[in-house]
Amino acid sequence: MHFSGDDLGRVRVATRPDPLWETTLSLHRLQRGDGDLRVRKWRGAVRSRLPKAAGPLLTLVPPSGYFPDFLTPSGEDLDEQLDLLCGTERRALRRDLSMLARSRRPTPWARDLGDANPAALGALTRAVRSYHRAAIEPAWNDVLACFDRQRARQAGILLADGVEGLLRGLSPAMRWKAPVLEVDYPVPHELHLDGRGLLLIPSYFCWRTGVTLVENDHVPVLVHPIEEHVPETVHPDHGPALSALLGHTRAAVLETIEGGGRTSDVARRAGISMSSASQHATVLREAGLVLSTREGNTVRHHLTQLGSALLRKKS
Repeated sequence: MHFSGDDLGRVRVATRPDPLWETTLSLHRLQRGDGDLRVRKWRGAVRSRLPKAAGPLLTLVPPSGYFPDFLTPSGEDLDEQLDLLCGTERRALRRDLSMLARSRRPTPWARDLGDANPAALGALTRAVRSYHRAAIEPAWNDVLACFDRQRARQAGILLADGVEGLLRGLSPAMRWKAPVLEVDYPVPHELHLDGRGLLLIPSYFCWRTGVTLVENDHVPVLVHPIEEHVPETVHPDHGPALSALLGHTRAAVLETIEGGGRTSDVARRAGISMSSASQHATVLREAGLVLSTREGNTVRHHLTQLGSALLRKKS
């Protein structure tokens, strides 16, 4: 990926997980059997409930390698993305399916799809929705929690080290050599951003290295793995001094907030109730250790500088 000075000023991180990128990349994990422990547990559960209606989608997403660009229109809302998918132009359908045909023989249904046949497009959107309901929705809270932690970590890097620090820290499979970002990729591919900037999309189901579109017609994207998935329950490693100061549970809550997250995330990670998590977060906020901001009906928590310094001195 070739950057100009303008591109560096237009790098941004997605505000929420992308439903269709998570959907398509999860199909790689489902078919290949790779991923971390959490994804392996997810795969075992999904295989027993995979709906037959998802069949057309599986014909478009092989276990590895290329899948059509049109499967991942930009957006953060599944309904809006499916509307865009259903309205894909015939030219784009044919272009992407022709590329897929280099590695996978097209089915009669795929040929109908390439002609923008309304029935074929309808079957595709039903397949995506059916698979998403069975495979992605049950894991979505976990996806959100991991995404929030990653985004908070990237925000900290951006504040401390700037955009180039952010690009250097994406993944061991990516190397920033200004003005170029090298990404381990299965095929040679060069992308000149040409002043359009870059949208970084942290992904729960992305594995090992980054993924982009073949045809980046608008703002180019780089989907990259969330490097650290949050454990279901935090097992605190705070020292006796921190525990004596705050109490065992409140010290655990402070640790769970380190990566950022909603009150529900804090409660789940610390293994306590929502009301208890809210009460502890309030006390920590009044003590100047935590910053809380409201987003709609939810409250998101982050550590202040004082909170971070206290955790660093916990032993």
